[in-house]
Amino acid sequence: MTDILLREDVASIATLTLNDPGKLNALSDAMLAALKAEFAALREDRSIKAVVLAGAGKAFCAGHDLKEMQAGRQSEDGGRAYFADLFARCGEVMQMIPTLPQPVIARAHGIATAAGCQLVASCDMAVAATGTRFGVNGVNIGLFCSTPMVALSRNVPRKQAFEMLTTGEFIDASRARDLGLVNRVVAPEDLEAETTALAITVAEKLASAVKIGKQAFYEQLQMPLDAAYAFTGDVMVHNMMDTYTAEGIQAFIEKRKPDWPA
Repeated sequence: MTDILLREDVASIATLTLNDPGKLNALSDAMLAALKAEFAALREDRSIKAVVLAGAGKAFCAGHDLKEMQAGRQSEDGGRAYFADLFARCGEVMQMIPTLPQPVIARAHGIATAAGCQLVASCDMAVAATGTRFGVNGVNIGLFCSTPMVALSRNVPRKQAFEMLTTGEFIDASRARDLGLVNRVVAPEDLEAETTALAITVAEKLASAVKIGKQAFYEQLQMPLDAAYAFTGDVMVHNMMDTYTAEGIQAFIEKRKPDWPA
């Protein structure tokens, strides 16, 4: 049986590949469980400094497995308990991404729809191939993408997010970049190399500083301006106390590469 989620570690970069191409890498119960397990493992893995999230086959991720959801409806309560559990599990997985110490980069191609678009929006950065389409299309089948809306509305300006949610229309990769859903758009043949290059750039930085900074980035977003400055000032003091930070500053002064842990 083929693993539904593949992990490949090269140097300090881990690539997780959604590997259910026959279902367009849908976020089935099995896929969500596999992602949760791998994210939990990565949280404790100090050898990994950046994570790439990709999809096998012709699409990144088409969202939830609708056939599985319909099967879940076949219970005495009409599926209420199953659906509540499903969306809670999905939300838990999405929230694990910003809490990982490593930056997570989505490598999107084909389509990223509904919860698949949510997955891209939940990642710290994203690179997309030209021709990739993004959408929160549940409204087209009578299911408003309320949980994908959480991540989408934290990436895309309010009116544009609402338009996507209520029309169910796709946006292309260039529009996704303009709106802030993805960072870069590259030719399909360059997608893997360009995403890897971005991951390498991140992985070359001092891991302890990136960990501190990533956590502070998401925490300060939720704060009023004065509280955010007070909080991040304390974070910078903590960061400055790192001996490797002192080494990085001294190396810059001496015009040499810092002697940081591999």
